[in-house]
Amino acid sequence: MNNPEVVMIGLGYIGLPTAALIAEGGTYVHGVDINQKVVDTINRGEIHIVEPSLDTAVSKAVGGGFLKADTTPVAADNYLIVVPTPFKDKNEPDISFVHAATKAILPLLKEGDLYIIESTSPVGTTEKMMQHIYEERPELKGKLHIAYCPERVLPGNVMYELVHNDRVIGGVDEASTEKAIAFYAKYVKGELHKTNARTAEMCKLVENSSRDVQIAFANELSLISDKADINVWELINLANKHPRVNILQPGCGVGGHCIAVDPYFIVSDYPMESKIIGTAREVNNYKSFWCAEKVQNTKLQFELQHGRKPKIALMGLAFKPNIDDLRESPAKYIVQRVLQNANNEEYYIVEPNINEHNVFKLTDYESAFKKADIVVFLVAHDEFKSLPKDSDKNILDFCGIYK
Repeated sequence: MNNPEVVMIGLGYIGLPTAALIAEGGTYVHGVDINQKVVDTINRGEIHIVEPSLDTAVSKAVGGGFLKADTTPVAADNYLIVVPTPFKDKNEPDISFVHAATKAILPLLKEGDLYIIESTSPVGTTEKMMQHIYEERPELKGKLHIAYCPERVLPGNVMYELVHNDRVIGGVDEASTEKAIAFYAKYVKGELHKTNARTAEMCKLVENSSRDVQIAFANELSLISDKADINVWELINLANKHPRVNILQPGCGVGGHCIAVDPYFIVSDYPMESKIIGTAREVNNYKSFWCAEKVQNTKLQFELQHGRKPKIALMGLAFKPNIDDLRESPAKYIVQRVLQNANNEEYYIVEPNINEHNVFKLTDYESAFKKADIVVFLVAHDEFKSLPKDSDKNILDFCGIYK
């Protein structure tokens, strides 16, 4: 492989597709990940995550010599930081991975290089990293291009959306913004919108907080409708006939690496100002707890009526339909909570998008449905929509399979 033009630090759900996309365009990319197994998998031209058409892109890029993975970075002209930003205690964002990734490339930086953070970050993170770089490498002050550009892709359609979605790009100064725009323009067909780093950071957080607030309204309606003996799916469908109303669909909570997480970045830094955003998080978290309690109550009612323990199918573990991603999944939380209260009932746990799980024993969805007395739909996977509406079964439909 020739000297890389791009170093991609982080080869997860965003980093690897982005690296493959850039490499497919004939740019030499050096991917970095701390997990040796991930590195070895990629260097065989294979993938460690499920994402349509990613396998083809990685195989082609590695086979053509344009993509190589390693556990350490090398010198390049462009550095992209695409690492996780998890939480510390009390839902406070942890930028230690961004800091560690930046520290790893510090000795490699040279005048004119482009440094971009794509990781979801609290407002001000890009400027903090800039200060850190210049403290350690004062001779480079004002001579690097530093910017923030968040991803905004949908799992299951990442390869298409990386190319076609608009991007918001904010530099720490105008020259950095222009340099980052020129970089992305080589790979992205969507429109590239210029701003500053702080606004770009907040834009990412606001996009997902907006979705979370809207979902919270739908979930709150589902709680109210349950008490009022109203079909929430019919209610929302009828309300949406209004020309200026567009209520989202309720579910068993909110999960994933974005919508269930990003609002906390705002709430943590601006607790007094983010009342609606913070309450929406509480509503969506409570919905998962409520679903688990509903399963528990249904189980007890079955025992009283039938004088025996029920067989229960828990349908879905992913955080959204038709993917294998279980991060922050409300369905997984509900399953865990239900199993904590288990008392010799027979459980069938279903997730058609993964072959095995290191905690749960998985059952085929058709077999689980057939055997179960109580069927709990947690995720609206396509497979489940083909199952008959069996009146003999007690069905808890938290995701609108039969809406």
